[in-house]
Amino acid sequence: MDTSLNGKTALITGASKGLGLAMAKAFYSHGAKVVLLARGAADLATAETEIRALTVPDGYRDSADVAAFVCDVTDAKAIAATHQQAKDRFGAIDILVNNAGQSAAKPFLNITDDEWQADLDLKLMAAVRLTRLVWPGMAKRQWGRVINLLNVFAKLPDAGTAPTSISRAAGMALTKVLSAEGAADNILVNAMLIGFIESDQIRRQHDASDGSLSLNEFIAKAGQRLPMKRMGRADEAADLALFLASERASYLTGCAINMDGGLSKAV
Repeated sequence: MDTSLNGKTALITGASKGLGLAMAKAFYSHGAKVVLLARGAADLATAETEIRALTVPDGYRDSADVAAFVCDVTDAKAIAATHQQAKDRFGAIDILVNNAGQSAAKPFLNITDDEWQADLDLKLMAAVRLTRLVWPGMAKRQWGRVINLLNVFAKLPDAGTAPTSISRAAGMALTKVLSAEGAADNILVNAMLIGFIESDQIRRQHDASDGSLSLNEFIAKAGQRLPMKRMGRADEAADLALFLASERASYLTGCAINMDGGLSKAV
């Protein structure tokens, strides 16, 4: 299946680690010019070096390129400035992946106004602002892809999952609205609802544990709770993102796809 991204430029937030980095590597390896956004300069530099070291197959090598920009996506002015830098470097953005965010969950009465606002700024408003910037160019070229990374609680929230479940549910609604508005201009908008994936978030959970298990043992034990008896890998999520970004997904829009190994009871 040809998933070439030759001639396309993809901007990915939260791209220095985990899922974001895995998606950036997959896109680059299929010919895309990749713009990495994250807050940490050192991690971004490492990510860019890793990507440039990849072996790119013939046919994709001349098109693939990468640039990294430090950007706090909760800052509207920073988003606008970084978007302009990306355009100056590579031209228009064809593919936007809104991936920035981390789990924030606690009992409702323990969540402060500041925590609500911070979560919405990071997970919802960053996507709103970036999409608003790239949308006119996509419409003009009659081609665009927006992929929103959410989680399974967007469809089926549970007790103690706010504020993340609320902001992610809003992200799913945003996905549906944008898909309806973009369809006539061939701007396809979809969401990936992530379950338990081996990532830096899992490593942080391991670091906060009692240390009785190695990281691999911790991951294996956590995976036993899932229907497939294992956690997903970042490269498996990246393969889905690659498909959604490519021409192979040319009639797929407005979908919220569970990437969770059967965890969610919601279809």
